[in-house]
Amino acid sequence: MVICIFGESCTGKSTLASLLGERLGATVFTGKDFLRLAKDEASARQAFQKKLQEAVTGKHAVYVTAEKEHLSLLPEGAVRVLATADLDTIRQRFASRMRGNLPAPVAAMLERSHGSFDTEPHEFHLISGETDLEELCNQIVSLAK
Repeated sequence: MVICIFGESCTGKSTLASLLGERLGATVFTGKDFLRLAKDEASARQAFQKKLQEAVTGKHAVYVTAEKEHLSLLPEGAVRVLATADLDTIRQRFASRMRGNLPAPVAAMLERSHGSFDTEPHEFHLISGETDLEELCNQIVSLAK
C-alpha cells in the first residue's frame, strides 16, 4: 500500500508518517528523498515512481510531501491523506523551528500558501490539533489488512 500524506509545512504530516511507518513496517520517504535514487532528477523521478508502484502490492510506503507537483508521482490506488492546520498554528510551529523568530517574508509566504492543498482529492483529512492521530492511524492501517 502507498500512503501519501500531503499539505503545508507544520501540519503534522511527519508525525502521522512516523506512526504509520512503525505500525506498517513501511518505508517512509519525505520531500525530495527520491532524488537520491539517481544522478539526475528525471531518472530519480522515474525510479521513485517505480518504487511506489511496486509498493502498491508489496512492502508498504509512506510518502510525505509539501509540494503539490509531487502528487503526480503517486500511483493509482495510493491512499491520500490531506494534512491541514489553522494559519496561527502553522505560524507558531514554523516560528519555533526558526528559534522563535518568524521573518516577515516567511510569514507572508505562509499566508499566500495557506489552503493551497485543500481542493486536492483525499481519502482522509488530518486536521492538526483536532484529529485523533491514533484513530486516524488505525483507520489507515485497517486498509492494509
